[in-house]
Amino acid sequence: MALAATAAVLALAGCTMTAPEPLPTAAGGDGIELDIGPRHPFVDAGPTGVTIVDGDDWSLPDWVRPAANSGYFSEDADASELVAVRSIDVSWRQLRPTPEKTIDPTASGSAQGMSFDGLDAQLREPGDFWMRIFASGKDWAPRWVVEECGVSTYGPDYDGQRHLPIWDECVWGHLVDTYRMLFVDLGLAADPRLRFVYVPGAFTWAEYDYEMVTAAVDAGELDEETYLAWYRHAWTDLVSLFGEHADKLVFTGEDYPWGPFGAADDLLAREAVDAGMGIRTGITELSNFHLSEAPAYGSRMQPDGHMVVDETLPIHSGRYIVATENECFTDCGYETDDVYYAVRQANLKALQLRMNWMYVVPGPSYMAEYREHWDWLRLSLGQTAATSADAWAAFRDAEDTYWAEPESGPFDDPESWRDRPWVRNLERWLVQVDEPGSIAHRTDVDVHAHVFEEDNGVAREGLSTDAAAGDTGFVLEVDPRFASAASGSASIVLKVTYLDAGAGSFAVDTAAGASPSVARTHSGAWRTATIALPDGALAASGTAAPGTAAPRIRISLAEGADDLVVRFARLIRA
Repeated sequence: MALAATAAVLALAGCTMTAPEPLPTAAGGDGIELDIGPRHPFVDAGPTGVTIVDGDDWSLPDWVRPAANSGYFSEDADASELVAVRSIDVSWRQLRPTPEKTIDPTASGSAQGMSFDGLDAQLREPGDFWMRIFASGKDWAPRWVVEECGVSTYGPDYDGQRHLPIWDECVWGHLVDTYRMLFVDLGLAADPRLRFVYVPGAFTWAEYDYEMVTAAVDAGELDEETYLAWYRHAWTDLVSLFGEHADKLVFTGEDYPWGPFGAADDLLAREAVDAGMGIRTGITELSNFHLSEAPAYGSRMQPDGHMVVDETLPIHSGRYIVATENECFTDCGYETDDVYYAVRQANLKALQLRMNWMYVVPGPSYMAEYREHWDWLRLSLGQTAATSADAWAAFRDAEDTYWAEPESGPFDDPESWRDRPWVRNLERWLVQVDEPGSIAHRTDVDVHAHVFEEDNGVAREGLSTDAAAGDTGFVLEVDPRFASAASGSASIVLKVTYLDAGAGSFAVDTAAGASPSVARTHSGAWRTATIALPDGALAASGTAAPGTAAPRIRISLAEGADDLVVRFARLIRA
């Protein structure tokens, strides 16, 4: 069945347009310079080896520049926020209002309450762009497709729209034919201004969820075999069509997608990525929920509750798009009374998943309010352990309530995730390690419950020593690739965000000796200390765990000091 369906798609793809008119090319660029370093001064350790500031410190050294294939994208470019990639949105109906094998470049369209100018008019605007083709909606798809394919629609979705069954081979064949005419015959895939395109163009907001798939199953009009037969050729159809430009394709589905087929649909997003596409999620605002075990991104839960990311996967090669959207903090039906916390955690989660692109809307994303943080994020997206200026760990325990049920797929064995559903930390090339004398303890000093919605669980920010139990510090293991890149740096500093409570000092122990001490003043505030580390601090000799080459450092209490709560540690090659 799948072979026949593929043959049908290829047959459609063989019907080429006759001498298509070239697409318009905008004159000049958009004037947005992106090769810009930090827009805020770096807080160094200073002459004493310790500098303390109130609150969080996101500063970076002057030499840092954005990674290749990274940045912010939105509906419109915004020079002040360095958002240089705008959208081109079209509906399938406006592109092909008739069965003629041609693209209509002038027709206008609409979807999701938005109105779209003709394709030509949008292409004449300056600057790089990303694309969505709103395809599946009853009001987005060509009427002739519904008639020719004889299909029913399903829904309505949560926005009141009914949708065509994109998995129907007739519907899919016509959609792939449209993709071929637009991106191959008209050359749009090869246009260097096109950074990426969301695919397949279904369902609500062109985000590939399973609400309509489930509706079709519930109606008795779709079964697992039929759906999977289509699914397993759909993405290779598009990848083959785009050829050398397939890295511009971005699948909008997700791992463990609340589908109707049980375990059979759990890992389908990874199959799309394995076919040779990028991946995108739209919900890192719910920073604790559902994205801990995310195979399409290579993120896996470990027995000790830490997450690790397999950066050897092609998706993290730097070629593909790994994207998220962080704009729904007091929008999209969400509200919170602690916007900064929500923004910070959503962006940390995005970086933990190794995102290289982020959709923002400057106002709802609160970019002007938290400029230093967003500037740090801009310069962090897409970096690798070998190119990043920093490696960090956010000390915390948080629930991923998606995995709270007694039977949870890959974690049915209690030893596979011993404290499920609690996730320890958000980490990027710096890992907090529990070992005798350095076990980190959960605290209640900064608790956030159900931010945005119940699903987002409870997060306890900050971990504590327990000197009475013999745990007098925090061990941090440094990724060897970061340590190697840092070996030629003029200086290495560790920024530690801590609760300034209690008496006594702390310092950082390294293979090359101890840092200057940080004195607490019992202000009760969160503060960040920038601490100079001695030369050779990241040498592995004498600090690496047995069988590894990963150097370790330790945040250590002074003799007799009160317990210390740390929320964030950021190692920087200055």
